[in-house]
Amino acid sequence: MLQLNLHRNIMSAAGEKNKLINGYKHSLYESTFLSEEELLKTSKQFFDHLNKRRSVREFSDREVSKEAIENIIKSASTAPSGAHKQPWTFCAISNSELKSKIREAAEVEELENYSGRMSESWLRDLAPLGTTMEKPFLEAAPWLIVIFKKVYEFDETGAKHNNYYVNESVGIACGMLITAIHNAGLVTLTHTPSPMNFLTKVLGRPSNERPYLLMPVGYAKNPAYVPDIERKELDEISQFYE
Repeated sequence: MLQLNLHRNIMSAAGEKNKLINGYKHSLYESTFLSEEELLKTSKQFFDHLNKRRSVREFSDREVSKEAIENIIKSASTAPSGAHKQPWTFCAISNSELKSKIREAAEVEELENYSGRMSESWLRDLAPLGTTMEKPFLEAAPWLIVIFKKVYEFDETGAKHNNYYVNESVGIACGMLITAIHNAGLVTLTHTPSPMNFLTKVLGRPSNERPYLLMPVGYAKNPAYVPDIERKELDEISQFYE
């Protein structure tokens, strides 16, 4: 887990703690200011910590507490979202029977993918990762988190209301979920069996939700192996305009 022991100055603009803007309550924002030295140190430490993250497919049977998973999900739920609609549901599964059903259904779809849906170039690109249609991690990991996107909402009268930028919002939340999992000393991988409609059926989700991503969560098996691959350099992924 990343731990930073820095002296921080909490500063707020002078003014009332709350004010009305367009008739809605707004609260005074408290900012955390670091010195330039602390800023560089903190940002470098965070990068070094995240750069150790890997997608792991070999899980230990060591238990992970429900409370830890709750904290991880709460961390992900701090993500920004279109009009603050928070259009997501995180389904956390530890039930062995449900995990087996999910694996069975996922492998049916994956067999179709590896047997014909995927192009030859796609299969070649996957080869260095060592993936196959078999997904034992769906049963081995102590937890599965299935993220559903809410394409719309129902109010208390049953009326339908739109959500906005749903894919973008849920994608950001998933990124924060991955970060929270890594920060807790756990591992995961992003699994996207296609199609994923079976998850709606297995978990009994409502009609306004669509499966977005499936993530096994737990401790890495000892030993566990990951592909010997490298991330792109900064100059390959960025462009600065100064």
